[in-house]
Amino acid sequence: MNKLKSIIIYLVINTITVISFSQDKSFDSYFTRERLRLDIIFAGDQSNQHCFLEAMYREPEWGGSTTNLVEEFGYGEYNYRVEDKNGNIIFSKGFNSLFQEWRTTPEAKTLKRAMKGSYVIPFPKAGVNVIFSERNKADGLFRDIASFPVDPNDNSISAGKTHDFASSLLYEGGKPYQKVDLVFIAEGYTSEQMSKFREDSKRFAGYLFEMEPYKSRKSDFNIWIVESVSDESGTDIPHQDTWARTALSSTFYTFGIDRYLTAPDQSKVAAAASQVPYDALYVIVNTEKYGGGGIYNFYGLSMSDHKLSAEVFVHELGHSFAGLGDEYFSSEVAYEDFYDLNREPWEPNLTTKIDFRSKWEDLFKKGEAGLFEGGGYMSKGIFRPAADCRMKSNTSSGFCPVCTRAINIMIDNYIK
Repeated sequence: MNKLKSIIIYLVINTITVISFSQDKSFDSYFTRERLRLDIIFAGDQSNQHCFLEAMYREPEWGGSTTNLVEEFGYGEYNYRVEDKNGNIIFSKGFNSLFQEWRTTPEAKTLKRAMKGSYVIPFPKAGVNVIFSERNKADGLFRDIASFPVDPNDNSISAGKTHDFASSLLYEGGKPYQKVDLVFIAEGYTSEQMSKFREDSKRFAGYLFEMEPYKSRKSDFNIWIVESVSDESGTDIPHQDTWARTALSSTFYTFGIDRYLTAPDQSKVAAAASQVPYDALYVIVNTEKYGGGGIYNFYGLSMSDHKLSAEVFVHELGHSFAGLGDEYFSSEVAYEDFYDLNREPWEPNLTTKIDFRSKWEDLFKKGEAGLFEGGGYMSKGIFRPAADCRMKSNTSSGFCPVCTRAINIMIDNYIK
């Protein structure tokens, strides 16, 4: 059987099993209300990669939807899905990762690296398979790269607390499985600075709910804070020979870019939030230096005390929560050929016009959005919906109609 036929059959089977699950099964048939966290190591280079299971953890509460379990957006460069013993897909989620970004850099042509991340599912009642897939750059279709059997009775699944960080609910909209649970996590705050972190978290919540569409959707959120204590204040700034012993090991100068602030070991971020329900993780880094990062269904993070803290926060959350792409094209980045101009990007606010109908053609025809060339780090061949938007610049007054719609759709996914 040739590869094309295999892919078509795979997609048909997946569609059938998804429909079967959504129509005939309920959350409680397959899952408890707890959460299973899998620590996964991705390793390889630009040409090849491998995926390994390092550890599994049983955590207190599943915060995601109990109805929208199989993601329908098709977002992300990766996907992981859960199959029952009959091969029915009972959970799935798309995501990006720092490792995936690194694989597009020149360094990945000559060097092999490994990076770790955590991925959560509702805790299964019976044995399941967790399968990871990667989007093929040539055709945009997902191909399996690893499969891990999970036995819920496996004694190697750790049920112990991984830390003693204090956590609390900053804003309560309702039950976690019916709301978007956003978690602010402290980074570079010492125990003496936790009162500052609590005030910074209130300020960031204020930034969020001052801007549409979040302002109108405030009641659809819970906001949690995790007081992850660092030994030293601040963060690493390697190109300035500045180093700090912090809870999440965050660092500027990721991939050689001065402003790119990341936490290379994402499993530390997920472990910090292990005692609270979450749909979105956001790290507030205790620094005045400009920078940040946002990776879809991975994390967002940015500086606490710069004059543009509000603008950068909502921009990075646009990436990490809603899957929005960068609409700028003139700033320095480390990536090479990040987008294939011969296919449609999955991000809802970027288009190559290969399949414009799947994007914002309806809003374009109504005159509510446009087609402006330049976006996704490329000046030609990719188009954005507006001349300016929060996903393009820090000077924009807010999100364009296309990004606003995408954020609303994502919120709906978690609360319905």
